[in-house]
Amino acid sequence: MPVLERKDVGRVAHLTLNAPDSLNALSEAMLAALQAQFDALMNDRSIKVVVLGGAGKAFCAGHDLKEMTRGRQAEDGGAAYFADLFARCATMMQTIPQLPQPVIARVHGIATAAGCQLVASCDMAVAAGDTRFGVNGVNIGLFCSTPMVALSRNIARKQAFEMLSTGHFIDAPRAVELGLINRAVPFEALDTAVDDLAETVAAKLGSAVTIGKRAFYEQVQMPLDLAYAYTGQVMVENMLNRDTEEGIAAFIEKRSPNWSD
Repeated sequence: MPVLERKDVGRVAHLTLNAPDSLNALSEAMLAALQAQFDALMNDRSIKVVVLGGAGKAFCAGHDLKEMTRGRQAEDGGAAYFADLFARCATMMQTIPQLPQPVIARVHGIATAAGCQLVASCDMAVAAGDTRFGVNGVNIGLFCSTPMVALSRNIARKQAFEMLSTGHFIDAPRAVELGLINRAVPFEALDTAVDDLAETVAAKLGSAVTIGKRAFYEQVQMPLDLAYAYTGQVMVENMLNRDTEEGIAAFIEKRSPNWSD
């Protein structure tokens, strides 16, 4: 049974973490499978949106602690193993914002530690109302330093540090308030809510969304003046797109655009 399943529905790729017995922990196999799929999607222009979910009772419980314990058995106490593991995880997480397609997390059950990091790394997230989120490695003596990177770029610093230092869970409504997820819905409405969001985005001009996603992550790291200068050039690039010209003409003429993308 593959640890990661992919099902394409129209122009939406659904990736499902498929290790329910471990609450979809980010094992070495899971990290490799995610990286392989993201690498494939990087140049897949047939897909306009990616949905990332989990099978079974939970979205993702973070790293596989049993694997990590075995890694300690090396002569160096696991130093090389852990360095490689966290580097590969960081590469995978950073690939998500680099993808040309928006990535939507479909979250249920729990999203803890690196699982919460995975939610924070996605472009958007919709969760079942009873989902719990935490970066609770501190409870076992392991501060969630790498999950902290994505979390602290999603929510306010003091709120992030409270989660990291107390190990407390937050519920889905609180996650909405903090900006970790876009919305919380009843579990029975989760698939509909995710599909509606995915289809809405997939209906837009793909090249425009790709340009916009890249610019979003670039400009947010810049000083205000450089961000405006950079995004001005991005707007020029977008305006010169023939499909954008068609979209503007269709709006003026009150008709649906006939896009090539």
